[in-house]
Amino acid sequence: MATPKTSTTSIKSAAASAAAATKAAAATTAARTSKPAKTPKPTHAADPTTGGAEPVVSGPMMRKKELIDAVVEASGVKKKDAKPVVEAMLEVLGTALSESRELNLHPLGSVKIRRANDMTKARVLTAKIRQRKPEVVAAEAAAKAEAADDAE
Repeated sequence: MATPKTSTTSIKSAAASAAAATKAAAATTAARTSKPAKTPKPTHAADPTTGGAEPVVSGPMMRKKELIDAVVEASGVKKKDAKPVVEAMLEVLGTALSESRELNLHPLGSVKIRRANDMTKARVLTAKIRQRKPEVVAAEAAAKAEAADDAE
């Protein structure tokens, strides 16, 4: 009994045309669903009535060496005297944060831990830092000075 022969070229051409149709459909779908290039959103000042936060572009990271140098410059003490104090302060702050304690350190601000996530190599803390505006602090200091002058 003879079996019907199918041409291998017709099978290959059918497979090739199916692959081409799939590629064309994928390209058409991608063209329809592709997002336009992202354009930066305009930054607007936050509306004080809604309590919205302003977008902030972070500056360069401050390392411990830079912090020690800044403390030396601001305080006028020698670097060999400032370094152990800064390192001890960082150790105390790190311990307090690891215990999820709230910090209230003027002028740094009030620090509250919102979430803590233990990872395999680290503990990720999400914190909220609330700083008072310098003009508010200056106005309060001026009011206290004026009240002290009036008391005399």
